[in-house]
Amino acid sequence: MSSQKVAEKPKAKNLIAGATGDWEVVIGMEVHAQVASKSKLFSGASTGFGADPNSHVSLVDAAMPGMLPVINRECVAQAIRTGLGLKAQINLRSVFDRKNYFYPDLPQGYQISQFKQPIVGEGEIEIEVDGETLKIGVERLHLEQDAGKSLHDQHPDYSYVDLNRSGVALMEIVSRPDLRSSKQAQAYITKLRTILRYLGTSDGDMEKGNLRADVNVSVRKPGDELGTRCEIKNVNSIRFIGQAIEYEARRQIHIIEDGGKIDQETRLFDSGKGETRSMRSKEEAHDYRYFPDPDLLPLELTQGFVDDLKSGLPELPDEKRARFMKSFGLSGYDADVLVAERSSADYFETVAEGRDGKLAANWVINELFGRLNKEGKSIEDSPVSAAQLGGIVDLIGSNAISGKIAKDLFEIVWTEGGDPAEIVEKRGMKQVTDTGAIEKAVDAIIAANPDKVAQAKAKPSMLGWFVGQVMKSTGGKANPAAVNEILKGKLGI
Repeated sequence: MSSQKVAEKPKAKNLIAGATGDWEVVIGMEVHAQVASKSKLFSGASTGFGADPNSHVSLVDAAMPGMLPVINRECVAQAIRTGLGLKAQINLRSVFDRKNYFYPDLPQGYQISQFKQPIVGEGEIEIEVDGETLKIGVERLHLEQDAGKSLHDQHPDYSYVDLNRSGVALMEIVSRPDLRSSKQAQAYITKLRTILRYLGTSDGDMEKGNLRADVNVSVRKPGDELGTRCEIKNVNSIRFIGQAIEYEARRQIHIIEDGGKIDQETRLFDSGKGETRSMRSKEEAHDYRYFPDPDLLPLELTQGFVDDLKSGLPELPDEKRARFMKSFGLSGYDADVLVAERSSADYFETVAEGRDGKLAANWVINELFGRLNKEGKSIEDSPVSAAQLGGIVDLIGSNAISGKIAKDLFEIVWTEGGDPAEIVEKRGMKQVTDTGAIEKAVDAIIAANPDKVAQAKAKPSMLGWFVGQVMKSTGGKANPAAVNEILKGKLGI
């Protein structure tokens, strides 16, 4: 980007500074999420990941003559659950269409999708960026089948086709062009993935390609009509989404300010170079010739079916966040960290139930999450269970152990396991709360350091040195609050 004459820092919030003034970037996203289902959208073939090529392919997936698609009820239910989670309109009547194009990994010569009458209509997703809460409109969600995969690196003279993904159910979730920065786009995809995982309708695994986004980017002067957009296809990383938008916005600004115009086109993001490049132009874009699939009747739902699914929905991130803040007295930041994954929220709630919520949150976020991140483990693989961490919090809350001892105890439980209370008892780790014993330790430190006593009386901040010495002499077992009070009295601070 060194050749582009665009300033790196925006002059105003969500605006990009160019040579001719400020520019606004307008972003819409089409997110493809693989439906959590053991079988495909129109066949009974497995959706398992990592199988040998062409081992999960039915006659329907391979488009053998005479094979007819049969809708997967669970995939329909998952789409409805997702729509309900997005506070969207559920359409009781929807239609499957054929999207016609030729590609080697599309054996039918068309993709079964939904066009004018999708299963889910308008909804919204709430995001928070830089302290600002925004509602991003969702235009629609429709069901469609995935294509296969072309492999070009197996042989220098041939390309191979793997149809394992052919027919896998996808939900395409289309946002309105309400996003105005790369940070907002990243927050949107992060929130959407969290909702899908809470609902259990998609695992959102971007590394496996189970969640990927087509990002539409255009730029305009603030208040002007929408500019010509370019679509960046199949971006499969939240970090890459941000990089792709930043590059593409500045590329378009540079072209316009140099007197050129933006061609509507499809582009790819090269993560190695950090730039987008042209894939196909508007003139080369396909005319998909949508028409209703004659092999599939319109999908008609009853309101009762939708209501039953709604009654079984879990508590979603926004509601859980609000409850955590109210019930446990958490800050918005701590609540956000804890509800980011359903498994993390469930873990915390087990630890916090009937205990000091703020103390529980501090230990889950700082000690547990910090150690998990350091060792590359997930919450599901944590060596310390929620019950064990709750036991540690109980011991702190009852003043049985100090914060320092608690960290030593956490290390023991992490590496060796065991019941925290039993470990403290057997290893003599209980905190010393006997003021007589503490006073004796304080007197010994004061007697041994008369020069430090004089300094502390002149400079009260020296008190910390004495606290450290007393804690050291008691093996970290003395109650810190009691040590402070006794020292203040003895030193006249």
